[in-house]
Amino acid sequence: MSTPTRLTRRRFALGATALSVTALGLAACGRPSAAETEDLSAEVGLTESGLPVVTEELSLTFGGAKSALAPDYETMQLVQTWQEDSGIEVVWNNEPDEVWAEKKNLLLASGELPDALFNTGLSDAEVAKYGDNGTLLALEEMIPEHAPTLHGILEQRPDIRSAITASDGHIYTLPSVEELGLVEFPTMLFINTVWLDELGMGVPSTVEEYHEALLAFKESKGSGVLPLSFIGAGAIADLIAAIGGQADNPDHRIVQDGKVIYTANKDGYRDAIATLHTWYTEGLIDQESFAQDYVKFIAKGTAEPQVLGSFYFWEISEVVGPERADEYGIVPIFPGPDGVQRACVANNQEISRGAFAISRTNQYAAATLRWADMLFDPVMSAQANWGPLGVSQEMNADGMLEQIPVTGGETEQERRVKVAPGGPKIITAEDFRTVVLPEPRAAERQAQIKEHYEPHRANEKYPPVMLSVEELNRISTVETDLQTLVDEKVSTWIVKGGIEDEWDGYVAQLDSIGLSEVLEVYQTAYDRFAENA
Repeated sequence: MSTPTRLTRRRFALGATALSVTALGLAACGRPSAAETEDLSAEVGLTESGLPVVTEELSLTFGGAKSALAPDYETMQLVQTWQEDSGIEVVWNNEPDEVWAEKKNLLLASGELPDALFNTGLSDAEVAKYGDNGTLLALEEMIPEHAPTLHGILEQRPDIRSAITASDGHIYTLPSVEELGLVEFPTMLFINTVWLDELGMGVPSTVEEYHEALLAFKESKGSGVLPLSFIGAGAIADLIAAIGGQADNPDHRIVQDGKVIYTANKDGYRDAIATLHTWYTEGLIDQESFAQDYVKFIAKGTAEPQVLGSFYFWEISEVVGPERADEYGIVPIFPGPDGVQRACVANNQEISRGAFAISRTNQYAAATLRWADMLFDPVMSAQANWGPLGVSQEMNADGMLEQIPVTGGETEQERRVKVAPGGPKIITAEDFRTVVLPEPRAAERQAQIKEHYEPHRANEKYPPVMLSVEELNRISTVETDLQTLVDEKVSTWIVKGGIEDEWDGYVAQLDSIGLSEVLEVYQTAYDRFAENA
């Protein structure tokens, strides 16, 4: 396709001479700051389908977040392809994540709005707020006509529709979906198999064998050795489940048989923490595990001499480096006191909201939505996620997209942020079988999960429910107070002990803070999601 001449940055004034005017009808939705906005997409030659989206000059302004390591979006090859394909010039005002986080609310409250937000960086509370007051357009009635690719996916996947639908029934943001099946099990236990071989020990298959291995590491390797290390107590949910028989996750909120359950007040959780205190007093747990950050943790994995006996993390090589990766192996899920293996499922979501939104001042909302819809084609979604064909991906002999190996010492992630802008996209589990192959590291992790974790799934994750403004107001402060209390108590009890004497008072304190109200809100929202999905 030939490259079009550069589009001039002009906007078309509202006028009675519009060829076709579509009322978006925001006022009818009853949102307090909404004002009826006319859509002038027909004036710039909005096409009925396919590409280009428009036949006349149109420039839109986008705001939002981007990686601090990413170049300006307009310099990306893929972004330039989008302009050529769509006929729409985008003036990109995306800023590094931390900068955008500080200014987004001021911008959205100012009335000086961009036409759309790409990688919105909006929390659920912010989406609810700015949807309710009319700052963000409700898109659900526009999607069937102006986002046919997305509409077809939502017809087949009501769970995605439910995930992006607010409690008031409106869709304010478009999704980003990547169904690799990885994020539900964010940490795995890895152990130094070279040390095990030196000690004549096999990979442990029970909590008791693992405890013996840690003791042996401590005794044989001397001072400085770290038999077990991790980043925060949320990383060891599987170990807590194995010791106490109580499934857990970093939120301490799980779903079993359709019921929302809080885990950090259960007797099995208490018993596990008490045992971990014993391990701590034996010198088996890294003393910095409850306070260390990523940088300090990784430094321990590459230290000389080698100090890590075992650790919980996403993968091996990121911690200990590729040269030591073969010296560690995955440890299967341990049986609990009742003999049941419990692989704890985290509430991390593969269906994310907030990838794209259109503001109320956009006079070309239909054309903007059509622009976004071209990104939901599975081949284009793969490029938005990993980078363009010929740069980071190529078509193999089977017609599948696959990663081009990185060169020059660059990592896959470093390349990705330079060439892939992200934004709205959907790559389903089916797409990973028919359109694009997982990255090599992702494929390896998929195999590990299939063998060691998926057969022992202990709970359902809490689904991607969007809470209402009222629900968020009810629980936001309470939930923060609950998490603060649990984090403080767990780290203190593992380090100093005392859980047996303080447990009843702690449980009573959770109740007094408002645990029952939080559970009520989450159960109501869960039931709403389940009904819609």
